[in-house]
Amino acid sequence: MHAPTILITGANRGIGLEFVRRFAADDWQVIACCRDPAAAGELQTLARTASGIEIHALDVTDYPRMQALAGELAGRPIDILLSNAGIYGPKGVAFGDVDPRSWREVLEVNTIAPLMLAQAFVDSVAASEQKLIAVISSKVGSIADNGSGGSYAYRSSKSALNQVVKSLSIDLADRGISTISLHPGWVLTDMGGPNAEIDTVESVSGLAGILRTAGPAQNGHFIEYNGDSIPW
Repeated sequence: MHAPTILITGANRGIGLEFVRRFAADDWQVIACCRDPAAAGELQTLARTASGIEIHALDVTDYPRMQALAGELAGRPIDILLSNAGIYGPKGVAFGDVDPRSWREVLEVNTIAPLMLAQAFVDSVAASEQKLIAVISSKVGSIADNGSGGSYAYRSSKSALNQVVKSLSIDLADRGISTISLHPGWVLTDMGGPNAEIDTVESVSGLAGILRTAGPAQNGHFIEYNGDSIPW
């Protein structure tokens, strides 16, 4: 029996790095992707000390490279395709000061790239046992939950990402593939900042439990790290 496989983008730090650590410790095969492996010191150290980790260079907005990597990994089933890479964009930008160029960059990384990743690796996911595509979204992308306004670029990118997930959950269901959107909580990372509520260990502990068991019953759902459902 082969060990299950997970592919993780943005695997060099924060939540992504903790995902690599957690799944490798649970004897999964981990395909860890990041923009510059040579600069990913913690990830390289982890790969040397834990078994089952392989590192690949991937900027998620470099779509030719994404297709090339999919070709390199063709024939290998991927049980979980985890789109974790994301950016916030400029912080503290209020209405009247939004820069459209920065907004486009956030949309490219957070919304377009996860769909392109799904398109590139869908056959590998379909060939696996679990057949799961998951994206790290954010509760701030919930329209129903927005009671404070602002954060136009990040909010809109995650709302749009949730719509991508919903469409994928419909379009790929006939191939047995489930697609879910996940909220990691407000996490102590470079993006989350020093005032965040939980650390990466607590966040990933909850998310990993969801990922390991997610299937058709969760298809098209938006789920918090503690297992709660989030309104779209």
